Amino acid sequence: MRFISETTSNGVAERSFTLENIPGVLWSPAEATGGRPLVLLGHGGGRHKKDPRLVAVAHRYVTACGFAVAAVDAPWHGDRPKTEEGERLIADIRERIAEGEPIAPQMARYNAVMAERAVPEWQAVLDALQDLDHVGAGEPVGFWGTSMGSGIGIPFVAAEPRITAAVFGLAGHNGLAEAAARITVPVEFLMQWDDEMVPRDSALALFDALAFQEKTLHANPGRHAEVPAFELESSLRFFARHLLQADTSATAA
Repeated sequence: MRFISETTSNGVAERSFTLENIPGVLWSPAEATGGRPLVLLGHGGGRHKKDPRLVAVAHRYVTACGFAVAAVDAPWHGDRPKTEEGERLIADIRERIAEGEPIAPQMARYNAVMAERAVPEWQAVLDALQDLDHVGAGEPVGFWGTSMGSGIGIPFVAAEPRITAAVFGLAGHNGLAEAAARITVPVEFLMQWDDEMVPRDSALALFDALAFQEKTLHANPGRHAEVPAFELESSLRFFARHLLQADTSATAA
């Protein structure tokens, strides 16, 4: 992992890094020392690692709980090169949306291709982050990602035993139900009741597929991009409960 820039604002240090060809960013308390819980953020489709919503989430988690928080550009996003395959998959989805047709099969294919590339990347990034003194191996790790962030995050969390708790949502069961059935950590799940991209019954089916019984459904009225701002505070409480308590228990042990 190579750090290429660092800035500090309101007590939050932001360090941009690269790991091989993966660009990312790490937020942590300024001048932080010693291990701490880590939260990984997965951005949505067409977004990037420094999307304003992700930055707001990261700063809140750092200042309220002292977490380290990291995000990376998913394949074909942000500072990563476009590919013919990625552009074709995106074009198929946009064409279906323009025609007013369901996009579930296209989204399932898109998520599967993305996850095949992104899951091992996230595992490599997690390895490198846990080697840092102010993150540390053995500390609790959370994952937050909605929409495409869930399309990547659900297979990642299903495959990664270091994850302690996760926030998912704005996604349907097509192509994700099997991975969801392998998730054995607490989950907070967001859905928009009037989501124009994810059918209501598909989102509910994905929530139902999550194997672990400690799971909570947060359903709000509105369209795909209209998740209420107060859900940030709910996710903060969720991670504080699971990551900070887990960290205290591990220290005591």
